[in-house]
Amino acid sequence: MSTKNTPLHRAVTAAGSQTELARRIGVQQAHVWNWLNRSKGKVPGEHVIPIEKATGVSRHELRPDLYPIEEQA
Repeated sequence: MSTKNTPLHRAVTAAGSQTELARRIGVQQAHVWNWLNRSKGKVPGEHVIPIEKATGVSRHELRPDLYPIEEQA
């Protein structure tokens, strides 16, 4: 999967840049770059909710392994 199609890439786009996303969630831009380029878009769990709040990209999309969509009864 290309990093341009990941939920994290969409979050960066929504924020305007890697630097702006990093500022909004309180990390350095290098962290965002590493998640995009070395972690294949996998965001550390502690940053999922802040990214969701800052960009509107769902936690379910960012980390479905941690935040699966629950089936409704």
